[in-house]
Amino acid sequence: MVAPRKAAFAEESAEVEVLYANLEKLKGLTKKIQGSLNRLETSGKSVEEAISPIYGNTRRLQITNTNIDKIIDVIDRIREPLDQRDQEERIIRSDPRKVGIPDYISSLDRATRALAGLKISKLKSNVNAINELSSLLKFGAKQLEDVFRDILRQDTGTIEPLHYLTKNIPFPSITPENVSLLRLINTHVAASVAQTSQTTPQTYPTAKAYSEIRGDYIASSLRNLATASINTTRKQNADAVYRRGQSSISYYSDAIRQMAVTEYNNICPIFARDEWGKMCVATMRNALNEYGKTLRDLNTHIQQNIITDCYLAYEIVDIVSKLAMNLEKQTAELKQPLYDILKPIRETAKGSISRLLEDTRTRLQNMAVLPADAGSVPATTEIMTRLQTLVQFLEPLSSILTSIGDGNWLKGPTSPTSSYTPSIRSFDVGADGDKLFVNYSIDTIDYLLTALENRALLMMKTPGVRGVFLMNNIAIIERMIRSSDLSPLLTPTVIDKPLKKWKDKSKSYTSQWTDLAHQTLLDVQHTSRMRSSSGGAVDSSSVVKALSSKEKDAIKEKFKTFNTGFDDLVAKHKGYRMERETRQQFHNEIYRVIEPLYARFWERYHDIDKGKGKYVKYDKGQMSAIIASLA
Repeated sequence: MVAPRKAAFAEESAEVEVLYANLEKLKGLTKKIQGSLNRLETSGKSVEEAISPIYGNTRRLQITNTNIDKIIDVIDRIREPLDQRDQEERIIRSDPRKVGIPDYISSLDRATRALAGLKISKLKSNVNAINELSSLLKFGAKQLEDVFRDILRQDTGTIEPLHYLTKNIPFPSITPENVSLLRLINTHVAASVAQTSQTTPQTYPTAKAYSEIRGDYIASSLRNLATASINTTRKQNADAVYRRGQSSISYYSDAIRQMAVTEYNNICPIFARDEWGKMCVATMRNALNEYGKTLRDLNTHIQQNIITDCYLAYEIVDIVSKLAMNLEKQTAELKQPLYDILKPIRETAKGSISRLLEDTRTRLQNMAVLPADAGSVPATTEIMTRLQTLVQFLEPLSSILTSIGDGNWLKGPTSPTSSYTPSIRSFDVGADGDKLFVNYSIDTIDYLLTALENRALLMMKTPGVRGVFLMNNIAIIERMIRSSDLSPLLTPTVIDKPLKKWKDKSKSYTSQWTDLAHQTLLDVQHTSRMRSSSGGAVDSSSVVKALSSKEKDAIKEKFKTFNTGFDDLVAKHKGYRMERETRQQFHNEIYRVIEPLYARFWERYHDIDKGKGKYVKYDKGQMSAIIASLA
């Protein structure tokens, strides 16, 4: 057993020996590796010491290279505007219409951006380039402005407005193609001015060009109508009264309205919305100035012929007021300039209201004679014709009378208390212009009849003649009211009351007939003599027989007095020149007074002269016939 054990131990011992041998080898190898590592570390340090300067230089070179690239990039950017200038100069120096306006504007935009780039660089070396590019842009802008003007002139040939008005043809406008080009150019120019201007510009070249060229076109086209408005107002006869529509001012004003509307429609697609009103006013300025000058000339003419031509002032007030209101729908900016233009004529129109009243009084005061036959005077017809003419201008007159104030026209234009400052009632929105005209008409008629009465008191001796005279003129007044446009305003309800006092004064004529009848045809009646015993009609022979001699003589005297007075009144009546209304009015009153009294008196006393006609000149039938002949 011992031998096997020894053999096993010997084998394991051999293996251990082998392991020890390998371990020794490993230790030797480890020492070699450690030595190699030490040598490698030493070599690495040497390499690091050698490479470190090279790496630093490389990093510096990389940074330098990056900086160089950036410098090159900046130089390229700096050179880009200069290169852009050279590229755009060829286009900008060309005719915009040949290049094409959109392309030309695009080139200007690029050149503008290039100039901005040069200015940002702030390099002294770019000063010349900046100046050159600025000059180039100015040249281009001038080119565009010239094209803008040329396009405008294509549609600005002077026209004759009357041709379009009379034939109801729309006024010519700028063609759509030209509108598109004008809008394109204007938009560019406006934007350029806004960018380059230090402050907000009041205007810019294309806007100024538009207002000048189109303004001159409108003003020159309207010039003939301005001249016609003056020429058609000139008087051939100094006493001729102006008639509505006689002057061409209505055509002139309508032409201004239509041309302003047409121009506004041209402006809207070309300019920005906030410029529409301002551009319309600027474009119409020359035309409105010429219009104002024409109205000032007409105002001078009206003032020199205020009585006959004040109606032109009312017509102008009406026309210009409506013109301003119509144009306000398009652009409110034109309303105030038109009202400013109208103001002098409106003041003249206001002053004329009192002047007409004063003329009524003065005209009659200067009347040297009155008709001997008590006929109406021409002045009455003239004054009523004046009212008939005034009512044709009721709308402007309502406005004028409202601004004067009810009754203030009686103060007169030169009265110290009359400065034509509108009263509170003048500003009342409910003030009735028609009512004011009615009041003015009544005052005019009252002025007329007062002046006629004053002249009659001086120049007509008897009340009867004065009564016929007044009634004749009242008849003319009433007739001319009924037969004209005054009738809806001066209705019987309105005019009867003011005329009643004058009709009462005209009764001085019929009072003669009444006095005669009362003095001669009224008698003291006794009941016992009035009727026969049978109760029938009055028996003249019985009545006469019952009279005493003294009573008979009194009755005879009454017949004689009546006959004389009646014949005298009839002769005078037939000698007067009476209007048909006057004659009928007086006939009715004479019939009402004379016929029943005479019939009663005749029935009682006609037997006083036994039918001889010595005292009883007329029977009842004859009296009725004579009275009927007075109608």
